[in-house]
Amino acid sequence: MREELTRTTTPPTEPADPAATAATGPTAAAGTTRTAAPRTWAVRLVTLGIVLAALNLRPAITSLGALLEEVRDGLGMSGSVAGLLTSVPPLCFAVFGVMAPRLARRFGPSAVVCAGMAAIAAGLLVRPYAGNTAGFLAASALALAGIAVSNVLMPVIVKRWFPDRVGSMTGLYSMALALGTSLAAAVTVPVTDALGGNWQSGLASWALLAVAAVVPWLPLIRERGAAPGAPPPASEASAPAATGSAAQAPALRITRSRTAWALGVFFGLQATAAYITMGWMAQIYRDAGVSAGTAGLLLAVIMVMGVPLAFVIPRVATRLPHQGPVVLVLGACGLAGYAGLYLAPVGGAWAWALLLGVSNCAFPLALTMVGMRARSGAGVAQLSAFAQSVGYLISIPGPLLVGVLYQGTGGWGAPIALMVALMIPQMAVGWLAGRDRTVEEEAAAR
Repeated sequence: MREELTRTTTPPTEPADPAATAATGPTAAAGTTRTAAPRTWAVRLVTLGIVLAALNLRPAITSLGALLEEVRDGLGMSGSVAGLLTSVPPLCFAVFGVMAPRLARRFGPSAVVCAGMAAIAAGLLVRPYAGNTAGFLAASALALAGIAVSNVLMPVIVKRWFPDRVGSMTGLYSMALALGTSLAAAVTVPVTDALGGNWQSGLASWALLAVAAVVPWLPLIRERGAAPGAPPPASEASAPAATGSAAQAPALRITRSRTAWALGVFFGLQATAAYITMGWMAQIYRDAGVSAGTAGLLLAVIMVMGVPLAFVIPRVATRLPHQGPVVLVLGACGLAGYAGLYLAPVGGAWAWALLLGVSNCAFPLALTMVGMRARSGAGVAQLSAFAQSVGYLISIPGPLLVGVLYQGTGGWGAPIALMVALMIPQMAVGWLAGRDRTVEEEAAAR
């Protein structure tokens, strides 16, 4: 598929040729008028669904980080097992994320995201009451499976519903994701205290937000990810409307693209830093002498930095021919934050949280580059699944290794040194992934 979907800026409900309306008479014109209202309604519903879905993509992780010590005591976990627990999210994202394009072709992206939100709600409700580590891990995996498929399909839905606003809609989605992440980190401990200090109730309360996220996707299940009444792009005119372009497009040999590999490694290294932060940062502050509530707030500050920056960075990135300079700025902030965390974890705690929050915005940048490095919706789906699956596989050992180093050394010096060491290659591959080229061009040239 050679046509670039981002050039499709004409509203689908308007006829391409004004003379066509006059030629077909008032019946066709009335049909066009009837189509406009449902499309406007559906686009608004998709926007709401994207925001609510994004709000649910990290509370399962950061709410656990805020109460990790209580969960460890309640379930009798060692530091190494807790490290394994913090490695479960990227493992699930890698395993289940790769299934998302196939599920979307069969059931439609909206239906898969709707099912994903339901899985999140069920997993979050069940896991605190599982009674043992194995049950806790299994219920967590259910919730994380829902997150995984939604992670992959969000860029696809944005590309198909908002082809002329990829940057701004990715920014909105990333803002909501950062808001949900920081909200879970900030309020999980106070909510738990309000519920009598019971960590099970505090964790289970986040299932309510996931239930709310199911609702806007229910009317969209039958739309299969395409705007109602919208004609397909010229390059997809022969594809059945029910299955969409992704099912008809020839398979892209994504592994032949150096940019795809660079983006996958960049995604993996930034995910490693993010999951180490979400899983262990509150504990780092608590071990330095900060109270549990303040440690949760510091983690929330790291995450809340993504709310404004996740909207700004994608818009800036889409205006640059090369996103490498943005990668370097974010990496430099991360290096400064880790250095400060090692030298003065309490004295400069808030400053380090701000710097690490800026560094964590590599995630919305990676999502934006996924949308920019492929020409078509089908290409974005393949690149998103490839980059996220490869990336999350890469990120699996990081949080686990932090737990092992922490238990083996009895301190945070070695884990922080590991975080610094991982930031250097992240900056290098991010520079390569930011070059102005598409995976279709690279795959065809090799």
